[in-house]
Amino acid sequence: MHDAEARERVTRVEALLEQLDGLPDPAARETAMEVVQALLDLYGEGLARMVDHVADRDDGALAEALAADELVAHLLLLHGLHPVPLEARVRGALDEVRPYLESHGGNVELLGVEEGVARLRIDGSCSGCPSSTVTLKLAIEEAIHKAAPDIEGIEAEGVDPAPTPAGGLLQIEMALPMAPAGNGNGREAWATAGGMPELRGGGQVVKTVAGEPVLFASVDDTVYAYRPGCPACGASLAEGALLGTELACSGCAHRYEVRLAGRCLDDPELHLEPVPLLVDDAGLVKVALGSPA
Repeated sequence: MHDAEARERVTRVEALLEQLDGLPDPAARETAMEVVQALLDLYGEGLARMVDHVADRDDGALAEALAADELVAHLLLLHGLHPVPLEARVRGALDEVRPYLESHGGNVELLGVEEGVARLRIDGSCSGCPSSTVTLKLAIEEAIHKAAPDIEGIEAEGVDPAPTPAGGLLQIEMALPMAPAGNGNGREAWATAGGMPELRGGGQVVKTVAGEPVLFASVDDTVYAYRPGCPACGASLAEGALLGTELACSGCAHRYEVRLAGRCLDDPELHLEPVPLLVDDAGLVKVALGSPA
């Protein structure tokens, strides 16, 4: 079973749990929930014994392989059996998202994890760019929650705290880490734009993603995403010219620095609107829509 199919199964389980929780008969609802909890306890005990056997006989390679498997890792997390400490998983998640932050002239530092809360510091020009809050809430949270769904909260210097959403029915957290994160308005936070083969070697293109136009530009094999409207004249940058790292509007000739959050080189008061972007393990580009900077 591929991870995508596993996520579908998790989503189905979540939907079934919601149906159980909505049963009109209190006795039937209580019995159904008790059966689910009993199954969780049983499988949890089995997993715990398996982990003990592995720990007695493994040199670390098998434990590392289990931790690297997304479904297995989250099942272990569900029962408090993950072999990698929480802080180490958070650091690994930040390492994955750091290239995106650096592409916008910023960085993120983990100050520590205390009582399940990760404390971060955002450095560089990213902390002053118009997408800094979106970057924290979506890009960083997505990476951390994927690697460490058991985190209690995320705090960053100069940014409002971002608590972890409450757990699901019976504290079954499995649906949260495996399912796509939402942005709170009923839409999935991350929408898949595809592999972007048209941008190999550089260039720019406007594509419709989840019903919205998004400008993608590639510089040195790194893809950036922006809203396509020129803030100076309102024209679409679909016909703009990308010269090096500068994207010029065909309507008014204003130039924007692609690698630095779309800052205008001709007018410091203007900037493109960045769209948070991540590339998943399969090489697919994902963008966060519905939360404008």
